[in-house]
This record gives sequence, C-alpha cells and structure tokens, in this order.
Amino acid sequence: MTKRLLAPLLLSLLLVACGGAETPATPDTATTPATPTEPAAPIADEPAATGEPAAEGTAAPAADAATPPADAPADPAAEAAVAAAAQAAAQGPALVPGTDYVEIPGGQPFAPLNGKVEVVEVFAYSCGHCAAFDPLVGAWKKRLPADVRFTMLPAAFSDQDKFGPAFFAAEAVGVIDRVHTPLFNAMHIERSLRPNASVDEIIAVMAKNGADASQLKATIDSFAVKAQIGRTRQFMQRSGIDATPTVVVNGKYRVRGRTLEDILRITDQLVARERAATQAGGGL
Repeated sequence: MTKRLLAPLLLSLLLVACGGAETPATPDTATTPATPTEPAAPIADEPAATGEPAAEGTAAPAADAATPPADAPADPAAEAAVAAAAQAAAQGPALVPGTDYVEIPGGQPFAPLNGKVEVVEVFAYSCGHCAAFDPLVGAWKKRLPADVRFTMLPAAFSDQDKFGPAFFAAEAVGVIDRVHTPLFNAMHIERSLRPNASVDEIIAVMAKNGADASQLKATIDSFAVKAQIGRTRQFMQRSGIDATPTVVVNGKYRVRGRTLEDILRITDQLVARERAATQAGGGL
C-alpha cells in the first residue's frame, strides 16, 4: 500500500519563496534545486531542473483536480489543519491586498466559469512544498461547495519537464486519482524518481499503481495533451506565476501566504468573496 505523505513535517514551517536565493533545506526540499521566483512571495518552491522561472501559489485543471480514491484513508493531521484554516478564514483577519494576495491585471480564469468560482493550483512533483501541501489540498477539497471548481495544473516551465504531459495523459485516460500521490511519494519518499525523470520512468511508476503503460504512452504525445500544456503555460504567464505551489482564484487573485495553512485560509476568504459577489448578482 502506498505510503501517504505526512503533512505535519512542514505544516507550521515558515516557507520562503524558492528563487535566486536558496530555499532553506528541509527533508522535502533539500534535494530540489532552487529556481527564480517572485521576490516578495512569502511561500513557494518550484519544479527542479527546468532552467526556467517557477510558480508562486495556486490551483485548477481543464477537468477537475486529482482526488484521492473514495476509499482513501483520512489524514487526521491534514483534516485538523484544514479545519483550523477554515476557522481562521471565518473569524478573520480581513484580507490585505499585496500581503495576502495579488490582484492580477486583466486576469482570466483557466476555464469558463459557468457560474462557478474557480480555484487553480499550479504545482510540481519535484516541489517539496507541493508534496507537503498535497494532503491538505485533499482534505480541503472535500469541504468545497458545489459552486466551487478546483483544478490542478502541473507547472509548465520547460518542454524538458515530462511530468506535465504525464499528468495530462493520466487525466485523459482516467487514472490520475490513482497515480497523483504515488508520484509525489516516488519523488520525495522513495527517491525513485528524479526531477528530470524520463517519460518511461514516470510511466513505470504510474503502471505500478494501476495505470496501463501502453495507454499512457499512446496518449502522452497526443494533440490534446499538448494543447493542455499550451493552455497551462498561457495561464501561468498571464497570471504571473513563477513558483510552486501557487493558487489562483477566479483568474483574478494570486494567493500569497506565510504557511501552507495560511494559503488555504486566504483562498477560503477569496472564495467566499467571489461566491458572495455571484449570489448578489455581480456575476463572474
């Protein structure tokens, strides 16, 4: 049975943007090379071995994000952290522009909103902070109301990074739920995958977790997968994403935060703001 990443390791750690300066070494990030990021971003990491800028803190896919299988065991630490973030969002403090979030000039959602509030997370499997964030996101998604759409996007900083195409191929054939967390585990726990892993190496991990390797190989170079990579790159560019994890709400707000829980707290407050605007007839 695949080991589940434990959240407590980094939950209360003050995270720094991964960029020109080295990210402080932690058990999850010590082997992840640093890459450029937004200087003022309080939290972020980035896909290693890209040679290009990274992302800041966000979430959203063409289809809905990866979700654990229905029978996946609950993570008590993640559930507790998410509950604490929800309580903090309900009680305040009020959001501070420029500190809690950045308003994206001319920002656009990744996909048509269709009356929903969109939350997108841009992540990278090589990113230690993303690995620590993943259990929290899994617990947080269970609480979302029906009018909120969550999407995960693999960072598309470089054509040399094969994890993005592998993610979209797995999503296209309906196995992303089975392989998403195992890919994080292979990178950060088992150390069986490197940031510059080949397509074959990534697919081999997916195959060990119930995916059909031949089906993935037939899909990974498809037009649909390439189109998703292109859309992701465009979304990242117009949203100013240069580090991971980065969360974007409705294409309008790029979330910042000092801790992983703080990212969820800010996201919850922005989602509540956007839902209220919609219900008041403001539209999306």
